[in-house]
Amino acid sequence: MFDGQSLTLNQLLRFSDIDPKDVLVFRHRPWEPTLNKVFDSVVSQRRDLFDCYQSTHAPNTEAALCRARYVASFVRFRPKLALFVGLYDNVGQRTLTVAECEARPLHQELMRLGMGGQKASDGRETLIEFSLKPTDWHRSWSERLIVQWPGLERSWYRWADRNEFPVEAISESSCLVKPMPSWAELTADWQDLALLPAHWKAALSQWRGVYLIIDQSDGMQYVGSAYGGENLLQRWSEYSRTGHGGNKGLRTRNPENFRFSILQRTSPDLPDSDVIALEGTWKERLRSRAPFGLNEN
Repeated sequence: MFDGQSLTLNQLLRFSDIDPKDVLVFRHRPWEPTLNKVFDSVVSQRRDLFDCYQSTHAPNTEAALCRARYVASFVRFRPKLALFVGLYDNVGQRTLTVAECEARPLHQELMRLGMGGQKASDGRETLIEFSLKPTDWHRSWSERLIVQWPGLERSWYRWADRNEFPVEAISESSCLVKPMPSWAELTADWQDLALLPAHWKAALSQWRGVYLIIDQSDGMQYVGSAYGGENLLQRWSEYSRTGHGGNKGLRTRNPENFRFSILQRTSPDLPDSDVIALEGTWKERLRSRAPFGLNEN
């Protein structure tokens, strides 16, 4: 509380000698269902992708951004609430052709995660790419500061000085990083593999055993095993990179339909040959060998 009133975003800005008239406030939420599903992980694990996502916009947003000195970036948290990502300095811009925009590697990676091309480029020959540089302003509150979002949900950007954004809460920890489930409860879609939190990766690098891939388009199954090196993390990282991990039965399939889980976790010092033998028993039990499944042997 502040002077008997709720603390607001504008008060926080003024405390730092930032004029709210100079600040455009974004509340991002992808319209594409596939990207929206993994967007929290994009924000928390891949800020480079998030920065690319918010660097280009439709013409009306471009016009507003051209007048803004700062961007206060939030993501949709719950209805009528927004979660703080960071305050960005609007340091420059350049004009790109649509082809140049869509050729950017990070843009292409976002498209693989479900972004539907470049919506801002529809019917246009050129667009503006903004250079938004993250500042240190309340960096420790990133993914923790929750404010109320006034007005209509679909109105996703506002000028700070024309609105009030009361502070709802400051969480003790990130609201975007999910606790890791036990190995028996862990499931991940293919898109998730590129966005795993660091503590998930650390655990997967220690776990060896037998895993399952289900093609959710038709229920066909593939059984594999992981051992040595970085164990499950190494194998799943390869699937994330290639989509098939070098397996013939998966090469002709769309990895966006794949769902990963662990069938059996083994002792970290179990010999590789024993892990491979366990893999064979699971293939028999699940009948995952061709023609009933996706294993070729």
